[in-house]
Amino acid sequence: MQTRNFSIRMLALLLALVLTQPFALTTAQAEGTSTPTLPDPGTTGMNRQQQQQLGLQAMGEVYKQMPVLPDSSPETQYIQHLGRKLAGVIPADRSWPYQFHVIPAADINAFALPGGPIFVNLGTIQAADNEAELAGVLAHEMSHVYMQHSAKQAPKATVAQIIAGLAGAVLPQSGLGALGRMGIQIGAGTMLMKYSRADEAQADATGAIIMYRAGYNPKAMADFFQKLEQKYGKGGPQLLSDHPNPGNRQQAIQQEVRNWPPKNYTTNSSEFPPVKQDAMKAKAYSAQEIANGAKAGTWEQQNRQNHVVPANLPSSGNQGSGAGSGSGVSSGNGSGSGENTKAAEENVAFKEVKPSDHMTRHEGQGFTIYHPDNWQAAGDANMTIIGPPAAQAQNGVAYGAIIGNQPGGGGSLDDATQKLAQGMAQDNPGMKISGEMKSIDVSGTPGRTLELSGKSPLTQNGQPLPERDWLVTLPRPQGGLFYVVFVSPERDFNQLHPTYQKMLDSLQLQ
Repeated sequence: MQTRNFSIRMLALLLALVLTQPFALTTAQAEGTSTPTLPDPGTTGMNRQQQQQLGLQAMGEVYKQMPVLPDSSPETQYIQHLGRKLAGVIPADRSWPYQFHVIPAADINAFALPGGPIFVNLGTIQAADNEAELAGVLAHEMSHVYMQHSAKQAPKATVAQIIAGLAGAVLPQSGLGALGRMGIQIGAGTMLMKYSRADEAQADATGAIIMYRAGYNPKAMADFFQKLEQKYGKGGPQLLSDHPNPGNRQQAIQQEVRNWPPKNYTTNSSEFPPVKQDAMKAKAYSAQEIANGAKAGTWEQQNRQNHVVPANLPSSGNQGSGAGSGSGVSSGNGSGSGENTKAAEENVAFKEVKPSDHMTRHEGQGFTIYHPDNWQAAGDANMTIIGPPAAQAQNGVAYGAIIGNQPGGGGSLDDATQKLAQGMAQDNPGMKISGEMKSIDVSGTPGRTLELSGKSPLTQNGQPLPERDWLVTLPRPQGGLFYVVFVSPERDFNQLHPTYQKMLDSLQLQ
């Protein structure tokens, strides 16, 4: 009896396996078996640094041609949070220093510049029905940067001219110079790279992967474009004109995702409804109003008065603004136009850059720090620059702190610090390591400190001022190297050192 019962149980088990196996295989096939990976973006005639510098130069034109909301606005805060969420799914070795800003324009549009800057019109937030649709717009624009479409479409002669200009840290200053020849169109409130239908198809496919990995249904991107087409037709918003339909977007995206594992997608967040409600009440300018304001110089003046111009923008040879444009991302190389840099030096006295005694908190990507409340912080997930607005030099950061991350190489903290310092010296002509490496404790974290000397972007009597750079490095909790470089002309460093020390003491890694 026991043998018979055992045989029956075995038969039932085998029968169950036979009956369920085909269903299990079919389910696996239907659900898909692999998470999509981002494609290889390929190569271009411009390296990453050149593309980023070109993007910053173009960004400087945006702040002349258009009004831009401050980073403290609800709309910008929300778009930056959403953008960081999407950027977080891109592998670090292929990501870019994405940054996100909002233009108070009624037209439905968004655009990306080489190297990472992305601008979204207020009208786009107003037109979106949910967060997933906005995520689709951002993911699409981020994909143009990821695939390096702007650099790939540049004519070879133009690329050579751009590289030559970037070698001197300044692009041609007459009109738009290389920017105009690259195809950036300024007028009627738009400044956009003109993409081909093939570029649009790639941005759709890559954006779909970014959305999926961030938890949004890729179909929402196609739904938003289709909704605009159905509502406005051929005379629709600028977004449709600048982003031509590569074909049937919905069908292409559905085909793209058909074998991806299913997910519980996010359609909305609690942040979206109040932000959209605020956007609906905010002042949004028409394209004509923006064009008229650009001609009159209204936006450049307004953006500076509202302190929304990032501190890391290179100068574009503007006349009429006594402040000049923002400063570059390197600490200083002393290789720019002597006349322009001398003018900046004559306009900058220590009293104009003197730090306030009152400190304000800045939260960056993986860190917090306090800085004088009369200094500004600007940047993205990869680099932050904190400094006085009045000390905006043409060719680099003249005063303040440069904060960033360096990928880990598996070596010691000493080796990583030495390698970083040597790289800084190579990237900044005239810079050299001028002291011995020392140990330092920052809020309980052991680090290293090193001093370098170089040439300030500011000049006196046609010659670059001597510069001192104080480098502090810390191991990141996630691996890699976190660094801060405190920068100042040698003549002012001792006066600024107590402020720099106070900033360093407030630093907290997360």
